[in-house]
Amino acid sequence: MASPSVSLIVLAAGQGTRMNSDLPKVLHPLGAAPLLHHAMRAGQALDPARIVVVAGHGAEAVTRAARAFDETVDVVVQAEQLGTAHAVAQAAPLLAGVPGEAVVLYGDTPFVRTETLEAMLAARSRHAVVVLGFHARDPGRYGRLVTSGDTLEKIVEFKEATDEVLAISLCNSGVICAEAKLLFDLVAAVDNKNASDEYYLTDIVELARAQGHSAGVVICDESETLGINTRAQLAEAEAEFQKRARAEALEDGVTLTAPETVFFALDTHIGRDAVIAPNVVFGPGVTVESGAEIKAFCHLEGCHVSRGATVGPFARLRPGAELAEDVHVGNFVEIKNSVLDEGVKVGHLTYLGDAHVGEATNIGAGTITCNYDGVSKHRTEIGARVFIGSDTMLVAPVKIGAGAMTGSGSVITEDVPAEALALGRARQVNKPGFATKLMDLYKAAKAARKGV
Repeated sequence: MASPSVSLIVLAAGQGTRMNSDLPKVLHPLGAAPLLHHAMRAGQALDPARIVVVAGHGAEAVTRAARAFDETVDVVVQAEQLGTAHAVAQAAPLLAGVPGEAVVLYGDTPFVRTETLEAMLAARSRHAVVVLGFHARDPGRYGRLVTSGDTLEKIVEFKEATDEVLAISLCNSGVICAEAKLLFDLVAAVDNKNASDEYYLTDIVELARAQGHSAGVVICDESETLGINTRAQLAEAEAEFQKRARAEALEDGVTLTAPETVFFALDTHIGRDAVIAPNVVFGPGVTVESGAEIKAFCHLEGCHVSRGATVGPFARLRPGAELAEDVHVGNFVEIKNSVLDEGVKVGHLTYLGDAHVGEATNIGAGTITCNYDGVSKHRTEIGARVFIGSDTMLVAPVKIGAGAMTGSGSVITEDVPAEALALGRARQVNKPGFATKLMDLYKAAKAARKGV
């Protein structure tokens, strides 16, 4: 159910004091992405017309993170954290007059599924206000949902609950859906006459019913409502995220030879029939096409690996690495901001940075593109069907023409014409007997130092 009339309000103002961190809670990473991105991603699948993030603690950093995910996001600052209703009210000026539904999400609740939000929107045909609930194994300090049949009568916060209400296992997730204008009208009527002196968003259920509107509940699995408040919960969430990501990859036809050792990011994309060996870590921004193979102990981030390519073992692909079809990147190779055309072979012990390598080129062991002069980065251009000899230093900016060759151990500082052989090394000089004499000198010096 995708509707252009949906607006998202993502609450992300909390400091998260139990995290014991200077970093805003919603920016702590889960699956190599801020918690905030997980909530935004679930809501973004509804094709919302507007997204408003309510920031507070660390507002500048939260704003940057929100707009890194979607540059069209609006961010409003809740200067004082006076409760969830007060937080939602901060979005009212930005959404004034915007028609359709409003869905309230939480930046520290990463696992709510898009399908669940779609069910909430569907339930709006029966109820003016729809709340997401779950049956808790240990209800603890959750707010309780008091229902009568299909109707939600009220939400009671833990501090306000009687023993009878605390016996209820149906709990409040905090996620709410309502027509936008009604939501803000109800929020405006909320007061803070309660045990916490806060403006509770949950009060809008009773307010709505008092105005003759109905309220209902959509129930999800408790695992979807997991909120992150401590480092321990963050670690548990990471384990749960990886479990889900691995299961999804296997379901999609990806071979994981040791699933429990592979770590995914939120935006990892892997095609069917790709093979991922043990101990592979995917950072943000990785796409691996169908039929590619990532061998053991590789780290990939911000890169694209095409069909039929092989990477590793023990390789690192950094942001900007683009591998075309049938490229081979071997062990202890690092590639950054470089394009490797079809059929390129980079066997081992090599660094390619800020480079373009033409098709069917062979890069010998120990090759380095010397791309940084201490101030600026420079590019290396290597043509098609080039043979770069082992231990070649390519001092950028430099161009190697198609079909050219460099001798092993060369330092290449000038452009090499097509089909030329470039040698850039000092002439070898042999001094007969000098090795023995030099070793004797070293031994004598060492003995003299011991005698002192």
